[in-house]
Amino acid sequence: MSVKVLSVGGSIVAPEGPDVEFVKKFVSLIKQYLAEHKEDKLIFVVGGGGPARIYQNAFRAVTETSPDSSTEAADWIGIMATRLNAQFVKASFGDLCREAVVTDPTVAEEFTGSVLLAAGWKPGFSTDNDAVLLAEKFGAKTVVNLSNIEKVYTDDPRKNPDATPIDEISWADFRKIVGDEWTPGKNCPFDPIASKKAQSLGLTVICAGGKNLENIKAILEDKNYVGTTIRG
Repeated sequence: MSVKVLSVGGSIVAPEGPDVEFVKKFVSLIKQYLAEHKEDKLIFVVGGGGPARIYQNAFRAVTETSPDSSTEAADWIGIMATRLNAQFVKASFGDLCREAVVTDPTVAEEFTGSVLLAAGWKPGFSTDNDAVLLAEKFGAKTVVNLSNIEKVYTDDPRKNPDATPIDEISWADFRKIVGDEWTPGKNCPFDPIASKKAQSLGLTVICAGGKNLENIKAILEDKNYVGTTIRG
């Protein structure tokens, strides 16, 4: 049996509200994959996306706090959004996902279905870190991080026209890009806290575009794919 862990960005599942067409196609793809790979089990950790940002921004407006401020209250708001998104995706998988949404990766137990859904755990990091902890618990060697970017860039391409995409990068160099601090709602290719933990475990992380379904299938089947591989 092979267990694979995917951190599915909330911006893919719910960029503002739920992306019904994407979730339909995603669930169909995964059902097809599992029908062809009956020994595999998949864990999906779902982010907060648009609902998290909307409510976090509303909270900051009410309390007149800075978007860059790191507050436990803002983190909890984001965590609750991840749980709503994860419950939505779990329900969409029907009988393939038999267990409740995991909200504490350290106590997750073996699951009887082919799919397990997980969401945010506690303040201090994003769902990327939960994905890393689940990979550690279930013996997965790779975490697939699906977001709204196809590759990691040397810098933010929206701000720096000279930024270039990266095919493969070491953890040491990647962590220079994302830094060491987590702020609720922070937009980066892979959470800094998760990156530190993944490096310590010797995990490989693949960052890829979440809307490219054929590419996701290629990653799951260990075929050539478009994305950035972080390892070493």
